[in-house]
Amino acid sequence: MTISAPETERLRLRQWRPEDLAPFAALNSDPEVMGCFPALLSREESDALAERCHALIDLNGWGFWAVEEKASGTLIGMVGLHHQPDRFSFSPCTEIGWRLAKPFWHKGFACEAATACLAYAFEVLALDEVVSFTSIHNLPSEALMQRLGMTRQGHFLHPGLPADHRLATHVLYSLSRQRYLTHPRFTQ
Repeated sequence: MTISAPETERLRLRQWRPEDLAPFAALNSDPEVMGCFPALLSREESDALAERCHALIDLNGWGFWAVEEKASGTLIGMVGLHHQPDRFSFSPCTEIGWRLAKPFWHKGFACEAATACLAYAFEVLALDEVVSFTSIHNLPSEALMQRLGMTRQGHFLHPGLPADHRLATHVLYSLSRQRYLTHPRFTQ
C-alpha cells in the first residue's frame, strides 16, 4: 500500500526504518517517558512494537508513524493513529497517541504531529471520530488532548490492567469530525 504520511513544518511522520530501533528502545526504557505505562520495555519488546507499527502501516497505509525532526534527521518518537476494533467498551474506535523522547518534550512537537494526524484522520481517512486516552496520572497528555480540541468523555478501567493497578483508571477524550471541521484550531 502507498504510504503518504503527514508532514509538518518541523516534523516528518514516516515508515519505520532499521536505524530507528536503537533510539526507540532508548525512549522505551526511559523511566520518565514510560512513567504512565505499566513497565519499561526491553530492547526486544521495543523492537517488536516498532515491527508491529511497521506492519500495520504496510497493511493500512497509516498507523503509529516514526517521527523525525526534519532539521536534524533525529527520531524523536512515535505519533499516529491506531484502530481498536474490539478492545474497549467504546470500540470500535480509532485512537490517536504519542510517545516522544524526553529531550523533545515542551517544544510543541507532540501537538504539531498530533494536529497533522488529526487532519489525516478526518481529511484523508474521513473518520467520524478519533479518541485518545491515558492514565489519569498522565496530566501532560491529558492537557494535550484538551489543546487538540478533544472533549472529555469520562473514565474507564483499562482492560489490559488489573482493576487495582495504579494506572488502571484512564481518562477518555474524543474529537468528532464535525467538531474538527468547525473548531478554530483547525479552521484557521
